[in-house]
Amino acid sequence: MKKRKWTTFDIFLTLFMLFVVVITLYPFLNILAISLNNAVDTAKGGIHIWPRDFTYANYQEIFGSNDRLLQAFFMSILRTIVGTIAGIIASTMLAYVLSRRDFVFNGLVGFLLVLTMFISGGLIPEYMLIRQLGLINDFGVYIWPMLISAFNVIIIRSFMDNLPSALEESAKMDGANDFTIFTRIIVPLCLPVIATIALFLAVMQWNSWFDTYLYARSNETLTTLQFELMKILDNANISSGDITSQNAEIVAGQTNPQSIKMAITIIATVPILMIYPFLQKYFVTGLTLGAVKS
Repeated sequence: MKKRKWTTFDIFLTLFMLFVVVITLYPFLNILAISLNNAVDTAKGGIHIWPRDFTYANYQEIFGSNDRLLQAFFMSILRTIVGTIAGIIASTMLAYVLSRRDFVFNGLVGFLLVLTMFISGGLIPEYMLIRQLGLINDFGVYIWPMLISAFNVIIIRSFMDNLPSALEESAKMDGANDFTIFTRIIVPLCLPVIATIALFLAVMQWNSWFDTYLYARSNETLTTLQFELMKILDNANISSGDITSQNAEIVAGQTNPQSIKMAITIIATVPILMIYPFLQKYFVTGLTLGAVKS
């Protein structure tokens, strides 16, 4: 078998891509190294991608200072799963309706949907609406306000508009109704965009903590991981103060706000990173390729 010769362009492209990989991974590896490094040594600086004084003290401080983290972790998982599934179903169904050319109010509904991206009622009217709906200290406050996103609907609708119309026409000739066309034809063909929107929704649900602070703070069973981690970080900042400005000396074994912040970042990021590989293939593959040739 003849070996492929490397050209100057191939070498340059390989080195460039290696450089991109390094600058992409370095921030995450730096955060991981600091989170696993002793606080005293971290204050000296110079930590790059490998901890000089390896320790689990930062993570022990986080999990030891809050006994509700495990419950908050499961609540975050629950709201992420339920919120993502509900958001995908609602957004996909609305996008399908708007993609239908025979829908009478297509232009009006589309205009009102886009209008919500530019005009907002503000925080106080939103809080009053949530309270009147009886969602204060209720699990539904994590689901209903985030059920429909105008941006997600527009993305899915644009994808549906590019699907071959012959597929729908042939299904109607075979006697399929709108629900059958939607579930058997449209949804399978839209899996790439659905997977992309699902990742957006999952990240938004997982990282959300402000709604917990506003609407579910007094209900400990509804506390989320991000909200509890935010409280731990605030307590670390209050107890330690600004180490840089005060030139405070850190006692051996004690953590500091920087180490706590990096450990919290790892805890909050790793679950989402574990989901991404399962959805990556849908970002680069189009399921409609070759479905209909016209």
